[in-house]
Parts: sequence; structure tokens; C-alpha cells
Amino acid sequence: MTYTEASLDALRQAGDELADATVAALFERGEVGTFNTLMRYVSTVGAPLPDGLPDVAREYLRATSAPPSWVDWGEMEKARLFFIDNNVHISTALSFASMPACYVVPRVAKLLSATHGLKYPAKRMAETGQFTVYLMQPGAFEAGSRFIPAAQKVRLLHASIRHHLKRENRWDTEALGTPICQEDMIGGQMFFSLLVLDSLHRLGIHMSTDGAEAYYYAWRVVGAMLGVDQDAVPATLDDARRFLDLYMVRYMGPSEEGAHLTRQLIDLYEEVVPGTFFDPIVSALIRHLVGDTCADWLQVPRTPWDTVVKAVPRLLGVLETIEDRSPLGAWALDRLGHLTTILELSSLTRGRVMHYAIPEQLKKDYGVPGSVPRTHRWTPPAATVSQ
Repeated sequence: MTYTEASLDALRQAGDELADATVAALFERGEVGTFNTLMRYVSTVGAPLPDGLPDVAREYLRATSAPPSWVDWGEMEKARLFFIDNNVHISTALSFASMPACYVVPRVAKLLSATHGLKYPAKRMAETGQFTVYLMQPGAFEAGSRFIPAAQKVRLLHASIRHHLKRENRWDTEALGTPICQEDMIGGQMFFSLLVLDSLHRLGIHMSTDGAEAYYYAWRVVGAMLGVDQDAVPATLDDARRFLDLYMVRYMGPSEEGAHLTRQLIDLYEEVVPGTFFDPIVSALIRHLVGDTCADWLQVPRTPWDTVVKAVPRLLGVLETIEDRSPLGAWALDRLGHLTTILELSSLTRGRVMHYAIPEQLKKDYGVPGSVPRTHRWTPPAATVSQ
């Protein structure tokens, strides 16, 4: 697939027709309170809907209640096993690479800063982590699962933000494009898939090509569930590299909002990490995973731990050797990974249940399986030259 400045320009103006139409109808009819009830209390597939739910909302839920017909369930199972084997590393990449990458795109940072719901980084990080956990459950698309309702809510949340920013004339669409446009949704999909794989590689995690491709495929399914135009989405990791390189070269740079969000993220994890001795490792991990240029744009502090973090791949190599040689060790590390992920989510939410809700008002402050043989590891696609 070939991506050009012109093709990305078109994606910058496009939103999500189905979700946008649903939200517009609900808001114009004054159904925000009823709809927030839906966003808060319908959390599993097959759960009864609240009484009095407008027909337009019921139709939206019906239309988005199933995964795309093209889903390859064998690939999804490979992705699930890949996640189980690498859950701690994936959580690290999501927190210290994917989120800072969002902040290094000024208009995305401006957008994230412009909403009440995204003011609190703990909530955003916990929702991102929980969303991934829901996706990687064995019955993610079956009755009783939480993934599909979570995807439906995120899609409507995005539409509500677009609606408010445009209606209140507090977003320069001509200069910045449609808020949460198709281009940015695809960019976000790359941050949470390809960039995660890049980060695992940078950390020295050994991945099979099958595992890496399956994880990327799972996020293509996620994109489809979130209203991303699949005709525009990179189908392969090589195509993904071309898109991400062009997207980042077009937009990445410093911004006041990006630096502020990054400071919030660092403070959040320094609070979660016990004591103070290890606090600087948060900044060091971000700098290691996003690189010095982006880290400087985000005003990530330099610390003595910047050098220490470079030894992480060697430490993880030792742990992988334990997994290779000891079934009991492999089981223990898998359990530790699972418990660490759950502990992180619990810490971020202070033990509370998370809810999604459409914000009624935006901030006024802004204008807006198993170990992989060392000889068969996956290598990220090489950087491309933007066209």
C-alpha cells in the first residue's frame, strides 16, 4: 500500500459516520443523561439494556455488536497467547512508549488536554490497559465478555468529543483537521501495535514473526471495532512502517500540552512505584523507548538511570533463559506477569471499577505462546523514506 501526503490529508478530514450520526441524534434530542446511563452500566455482551433507551442508540448497539466477518480466529488466538507470554512487557510499552508517542503529536496532545474525561492520566492509562486485557480474554467476542461493550463505548466517546468541539467552535478544523480523525485513529492503532512491537524489540524481547504479526492483526480487528476505515489501514507490518514513518514525520514535535501530559504520566507512575529510589526509572524508560529527540520535546528529565535502563535487555535475556530451561520457572514468570498487570491496573484505579461516560462539556482552557528460539526472532521492518 502506498501512502502519500494527499492520501493522509483526506483521512485527516474524515470521522466515523455511524457513531457521529448516533451521537448527533442523541445530543440534539437531549438524551445525554439516558445515554450516559448506558455508557456506565452496560458492560457485558448480552446484558439487558436500560429501559427507555432511544431507538437510535439501540440500532447503533445492534450494528456494532459483532466483530467483522473477516476475522481469522486462529490469528486472534495466536495474538492472545502472544499477549499472555509478554503481558508485562506489553504493559511497559503501552505506558512508556505508546502514550508518550501520542503526546509527541501536538494536535493529539491538544485534543487529549481538551477534555474533562482525559484530564486524569491514571484513568486514561487504566482504561487503555483494561481495554487490552478485555481484548485478550479467551471469550472476548462471546456472551458475557466486556470487550465489545468497551469498544462500543470508546467509539461513542470519540464521536461525542468530535461533536462538542465542532458544535462549540473550539477546534480549528481547517488547520487541525477533524478531531479524532481517521488519520489519527490509524496513527493511534500504529502506536498501540507496531510501536509496541518496536519497543519489545528494543527491550530485547524475543518474538516470533507469527506472534508479532498476530498481535498486529488483533489491533486491526480493534481498529475495525472502533470505526477505523479498514480500506485505509495498513494490512501488513511493512505497510504499517510506511504509514507510521510518514505520519510521524508530518506531525511530531514539541508542544506545551505534550510536555504537560508527559509530566502527569511520570508523576503518576512515580506515585505507583513504592518509595523514591526507583522513581527516575520511569523517565529513563520513556527516554529509552521513544528516543532522545522525542524525550527532549516532551521535557522528559535526564537521570543517572538513563544508562542503567540500557541493561534491561540483558536482564530480560536472563529471565528468558530461565523460561527456556525450566517449565516451573516459565510458569512462575507467567503468573508474576499476570499479577503485575492486575496490580498495575488496581493501583491506577485505586481499586475502583472504571466507567466510560460521554463528557457533557469540554474544558474551556483550550481551543480544543512460550519462548521463541533465538534464531527465529522477529525483526521490525526497517525505517522508510517519506514520500
